[in-house]
Amino acid sequence: MTRPAITALPLPAGSLLERYRDMGAFTDCYAADVAGAVDLPAYVTAFYNSAAFRPERWLLGWAAKRPATAADVARLAAGASERFSAWTVEARTPDQLMLCDFQGRTRSWLMVRPLATGTRLHFGSAVVPAERRGDAFVFNALLGFHRLYSRILLKSAAKRL
Repeated sequence: MTRPAITALPLPAGSLLERYRDMGAFTDCYAADVAGAVDLPAYVTAFYNSAAFRPERWLLGWAAKRPATAADVARLAAGASERFSAWTVEARTPDQLMLCDFQGRTRSWLMVRPLATGTRLHFGSAVVPAERRGDAFVFNALLGFHRLYSRILLKSAAKRL
């Protein structure tokens, strides 16, 4: 099995994250190409059940008292739930899902795009501008970790598919 390459890309046209980029928020976009046709529910399921994301699910359940199970992932993927652990669904289209954290500060975004030979999986984030100077310092200090973690999450989901 080949390892999916993770690439940082500009946000694609029509991305649900565009409005945050346009308002000056930090946004990013990573992509991985996988063989075969993958729809959004399959990608959401693979992403939030991946080996890389399961520790975050556990941590949020324990520390933030916002647990999430594989059944919760299935409901989110099927469009049967508007809540998932520390997030609520902010927007959903047939090929995209955007979640907002319970504090309203960050967004997590997933998108699938068909290719001639498979599917491009997109994963990105938005962080709304900090109102306090200390928030910006913390964000900048954690940015390297965020970029690495984003790549790990996307690679783990792509491997499941």
